[in-house]
Amino acid sequence: MIIISGNIDLDPKQVDNAMSSTRHLIEGALTEDGCLDYDWCPNPLIPGRIRVFERWRDEASLAAHFKSKWYLEMSEAIAGFGMTGAEVLKYRADISEPVYDETGTPRADFFTA
Repeated sequence: MIIISGNIDLDPKQVDNAMSSTRHLIEGALTEDGCLDYDWCPNPLIPGRIRVFERWRDEASLAAHFKSKWYLEMSEAIAGFGMTGAEVLKYRADISEPVYDETGTPRADFFTA
């Protein structure tokens, strides 16, 4: 699994318009084969910051996304909203498990591996 997580900074006055006018691109990305999550949301503590979170099944599905109309149109659109910076990283995840064990206790260790 590949996780994409990061921030995109826009002109704070344009965040609402950016989110509403690119909603169809987010919805489109969610239909792609291998897309497990695709979420962009405004950060409530930092004006103008959009939080990005995506999960992809594998490299092939992410590579296909980077060639899709949803990605290409999003890249073009987001630049038009006064982008001032971005830090978006990808991570490979080899294991996932619940945060809480069978007793309801939150666990930082990977207890099922």
